[in-house]
Amino acid sequence: MVVEEYSPVVKTTQVYYNSDDADNFYYHVWGGEDIHIGLYEGPKEDIAIASQRTVETMANQCASQLTPNTRVIDLGSGYGGSARWLARKYGCDVFCLNLSEAQNIRNRDISETQKLDSKITVVDGNFEGIPTENGQFDLAWSQDAILHSGHREKVFQEVDRALKPGGNFIFTDPMQADDCPSGVLQPVLDRIHLESLGSFQFYREEAKKLGWEEVAIIDHSDQLVNHYTRVRDELLARRTELSGNVSEEYMERMIQGLGHWIDAGNQGYLAWGILQFRKP
Repeated sequence: MVVEEYSPVVKTTQVYYNSDDADNFYYHVWGGEDIHIGLYEGPKEDIAIASQRTVETMANQCASQLTPNTRVIDLGSGYGGSARWLARKYGCDVFCLNLSEAQNIRNRDISETQKLDSKITVVDGNFEGIPTENGQFDLAWSQDAILHSGHREKVFQEVDRALKPGGNFIFTDPMQADDCPSGVLQPVLDRIHLESLGSFQFYREEAKKLGWEEVAIIDHSDQLVNHYTRVRDELLARRTELSGNVSEEYMERMIQGLGHWIDAGNQGYLAWGILQFRKP
């Protein structure tokens, strides 16, 4: 078992997501139980519906690995929406690893309310040091979380350690385009306190180092702009309603930050998609 102190980047992320402002914003605006990028069929589609479509699409890609005997680890599980969907649909046991105690409290409460707490284990922790023994999981799952690591190669190494031979790793992540010019993402990086983002090429190279097989990489980069635009529109429309739970300062910073993501995405500097690899 590997348990390590959080890196500065991860600690900053933990403090942010534990704040009342962030917790209330993500839960009430970003998608409810799901706080990742959605797959949209129209510009006005409900965020929660598009977000659940991402879960369904990812699950369909690895459906042959999902049974009641499957052990799944959800890395950066947020409020646990994906974990509950997998447990409900396939009967598998899901180990939710997430660094925000505020999100984890909601996850445990919702799972209990939905009578899925026997299938969902929620652990306060960090994917740079996964707190489990080697070879415990059949499937590793992550949605839009790995970007928050300052040591993404270490995350891959930890996933490799935690997976059984033949296990799959399926994930999404906001990334920079493979041909992104230097310096153009600074407004985005400053907002999320990062020095860099991953990329399709970066993750391919990390997987190759570990000897993983590339199962599928599906580019949905247009959906990143769709999602951030939809979230910004929702925030603007509900700003007065949210003012009692989310500070004006936070909402203003969020509107500006979402704008940076949208602008960079429209210029082709950002990427997003579904990546799946298999451990030999």
